[in-house]
Amino acid sequence: MLSSANRFYIKRHLATHANMFPSVSKNFQTKVPPYAKLLTNLDKIKQITNNAPLTLAEKILYSHLCDPEESITSSDLSTIRGNKYLKLNPDRVAMQDASAQMALLQFMTTGLNQTSVPASIHCDHLIVGKDGETKDLPSSIATNQEVFDFLESCAKRYGIQFWGPGSGIIHQIVLENFSAPGLMMLGTDSHTPNAGGLGAIAIGVGGADAVDALTGTPWELKAPKILGVKLTGKLNGWSTPKDVITKLAGLLTVRGGTGYIVEYFGEGVSTLSCTGMATICNMGAEIGATTSTFPYQEAHKRYLQATNRAEVAEAADVALNKFNFLRADKDAQYDKVIEIDLSAIEPHVNGPFTPDLSTPISQYAEKSLKENWPQKVSAGLIGSCTNSSYQDMSRVVDLVKQASKAGLKPRIPFFVTPGSEQIRATLERDGIIDIFQENGAKVLANACGPCIGQWNREDVSKTSKETNTIFTSFNRNFRARNDGNRNTMNFLTSPEIVTAMSYSGDAQFNPLTDSIKLPNGKDFKFQPPKGDELPKRGFEHGRDKFYPEMDPKPDSNVEIKVDPNSDRLQLLEPFKPWNGKELKTNVLLKVEGKCTTDHISAAGVWLKYKGHLENISYNTLIGAQNKETGEVNKAYDLDGTEYDIPGLMMKWKSDGRPWTVIAEHNYGEGSAREHAALSPRFLGGEILLVKSFARIHETNLKKQGVLPLTFANESDYDKISSGDVLETLNLVDMIAKDGNNGGEIDVKITKPNGESFTIKAKHTMSKDQIDFFKAGSAINYIGNIRRNE
Repeated sequence: MLSSANRFYIKRHLATHANMFPSVSKNFQTKVPPYAKLLTNLDKIKQITNNAPLTLAEKILYSHLCDPEESITSSDLSTIRGNKYLKLNPDRVAMQDASAQMALLQFMTTGLNQTSVPASIHCDHLIVGKDGETKDLPSSIATNQEVFDFLESCAKRYGIQFWGPGSGIIHQIVLENFSAPGLMMLGTDSHTPNAGGLGAIAIGVGGADAVDALTGTPWELKAPKILGVKLTGKLNGWSTPKDVITKLAGLLTVRGGTGYIVEYFGEGVSTLSCTGMATICNMGAEIGATTSTFPYQEAHKRYLQATNRAEVAEAADVALNKFNFLRADKDAQYDKVIEIDLSAIEPHVNGPFTPDLSTPISQYAEKSLKENWPQKVSAGLIGSCTNSSYQDMSRVVDLVKQASKAGLKPRIPFFVTPGSEQIRATLERDGIIDIFQENGAKVLANACGPCIGQWNREDVSKTSKETNTIFTSFNRNFRARNDGNRNTMNFLTSPEIVTAMSYSGDAQFNPLTDSIKLPNGKDFKFQPPKGDELPKRGFEHGRDKFYPEMDPKPDSNVEIKVDPNSDRLQLLEPFKPWNGKELKTNVLLKVEGKCTTDHISAAGVWLKYKGHLENISYNTLIGAQNKETGEVNKAYDLDGTEYDIPGLMMKWKSDGRPWTVIAEHNYGEGSAREHAALSPRFLGGEILLVKSFARIHETNLKKQGVLPLTFANESDYDKISSGDVLETLNLVDMIAKDGNNGGEIDVKITKPNGESFTIKAKHTMSKDQIDFFKAGSAINYIGNIRRNE
């Protein structure tokens, strides 16, 4: 606890800090992080820890603590990482249209009239890609008009910035407008860490977590460990920032970053562009990391100035140079360090079906034959939130111009997705769009499109049993994700490699070394691509209709209408609170292997039901493989009757039979979509018992009142079968102790023949999460507090 003298010291320093920063104009009040306040919090941390050196991630996190003295009670920071729950006050919330529906439906139940922090809604997930913006956008708007109207009315009602359909992809818009060095932001999408490319701590969460920030409720996060990635050297030739993260994914696997913030440092950092750093942070989600971030660089300053945010850069300069805030302290300690020499990196190709199966391009041809992957590439797709920057597109168009000069056109369908209206308008002004289209590329709307599964693909049927290969510059490649076809193999790589492969269409082609035969018999070989970090003539604003009011005010007169007969939107009924007793359930399903949120709550055509909990619950675990039968989307009642998985869940809910699902490692990997937790809760699920969880999904389950447990001994997974009765023995005691019972729950397993045994399971429930559980959900708990206030 700080003495009164120290409190006076800190109070004086708050004024001192504030006096050091330039004044901020009205338009930037919500865009410049509150550096003076953050530095004052950091002063408290320094006092408590005796000036222990901090990593950049710790500086940003700890400076956003609601009460530093409550959270940081030890001078030994190693006792905090991975152990202590932090209560944080984020600066901003961003929501994409698919997840915003449920987030706002939950926010509505709290009865508040406005959000406590600046927030934005981005309509990007519901736009289908097929024929190009001119046809696709009007069609998608017409199909989703009810949802867009609902979101826009919520935005007007609560004072939220509304970026309508066609304006761009959430993460690109955040990078261009809101991300800032030292900012802390929550986003209802797993690739929210993209903003870390501009020095922020940006964390993907479910809608219930977003509601914490929207209501001013402290947001809780177990203090992550810090993984340091030291970059040396400089990228050259064909190598790109995408290859840094695809290589790292191969080193760490999809679970290697779980529980960590990835912090990049070293002399190689200064050689990267801001948008290149964003690409790297974006795909940090694929290694399970909480988020990723970079220290403030000249490249950040250039990008801020180019995107009309010089005031942010000026304030960041002071925070860095006067207070050493936006970089790690000298001698800061990382829990683990990986070194990557940028000069030695070659392009990597990751896939299929998982983003961590990483193959250097020099080995891809041989490996594709060995693995019997299709040798004909069927489509090439570039863009998405991961790789749609001006730098990406200018390097790609350099390759297109090389090929065009030689008389070549892409041999396979080639799609381009601009990340935002600003990017699209700049590409159009600079003639890049025309070059793409003249050379056979189809330029899609400024939206997620094929990356999130909104691809109306016509050349390959969703039901085709033949495998086919696509090359994309996307970030995720789970089965059936892009086109609904489980046999489509998506190989993730840089947009440059995707483009070159589109001119060959042959898996044996290595654009770094091989040539393409021209009609005249000569050979054509690509030269390494060149491009511009930023457009020489600055960014073009584009069409005004795609830009929202910059500082919207809440209007309590706006009526939010939800048609009770709608199949797209449904008002929420609160989940029942805990009854104070032990949980007794039947095992409904034992899942085998990888079970991502795409398996638990499929996207694609199901995205249209994101605002209707009952309807979207019909997709629950339809992609999961039954361990006992090898079947996908098959489960069996106690009498042996066959059901699809959600069908059995619904029957057991009707029968009043609570259930448990048993699963393996990294359960819930992938998207932040909270429907993967909401739907099981809605359908009567009470316990998830797995070998390990993905971070976001475990938190989402807690927020919805589901008890997430992990096996203390993984071999116990093999002892449990579907139909077994699973019963907690000391849950009541754990709840009474606010979770402080040693982190274990005893679980009794009873077989159909009456045989029983007890296993130990682990829990990570904090005091606040216990309160959520008792109330029935986090939203119930927050609503109760707000109503009492």
